[in-house]
Amino acid sequence: MRLARLSSIALVLVASFAPLRAQDSPSPAQPASSSLAQVSFSFDRKGLPVPTYRFIVNRDTTGAYQGQEIPPSSGPAASAELPPQSFHSPITLSPATTARIFSLARQLKLFNIPCASKAKNIADTGTKTLTYRGSDGSGSCTYNYTESKDVQALTDIFEGIAETMDEGRELDRLHRYDRLGLDAAMTFLAQEVSAGHALELQTIAPTLHSIADDPDVMERVRTRAGALLAQIPDVDSPR
Repeated sequence: MRLARLSSIALVLVASFAPLRAQDSPSPAQPASSSLAQVSFSFDRKGLPVPTYRFIVNRDTTGAYQGQEIPPSSGPAASAELPPQSFHSPITLSPATTARIFSLARQLKLFNIPCASKAKNIADTGTKTLTYRGSDGSGSCTYNYTESKDVQALTDIFEGIAETMDEGRELDRLHRYDRLGLDAAMTFLAQEVSAGHALELQTIAPTLHSIADDPDVMERVRTRAGALLAQIPDVDSPR
């Protein structure tokens, strides 16, 4: 009798808790970020130091930058035998840039338009694809060259962020292997920022802080790193 009663109780408990476990488990088809609108930009062109990359930008300013880069041809980290190396970096863009990206996406009908120019004999500037996903719709368009000012504006934004982050990885490499090389690299980055070609400096703020705070780096390089940090809203000068 005791064994039968215990078996009955066990069956009741299993029947009671099984539905709760099924309800409490998150659905893999509905991740927490599935409601966020998203714009992505991909780029492919052989022969460049970074021949392929992709940006993903969520409406809440978060996202990622990922791709492949060719290892440097000289220096301690170089090897002619190394294949392209993959990279993946989470990013947080400024609210102003994020708003600009999504505003342009809406003006471009969520990329449900022809982006590519119909002109003949255009030089290869890289295959680019803009994609939109959101509860309000989706779309995608691919182009090498465009005559749309809005498409070009988006291209300039993403290429400007890519330049900043690529230079950031190069600064990390030089800081580790070739500190004397930091002088020319930091000068170049400062010039690109001043010209409006390198955008969203906050994406490499940790790199700039690391250089600015390193007493073994030459003073003018540390000063330039500090000056770049001072241009980033809500980022303190080097400590």
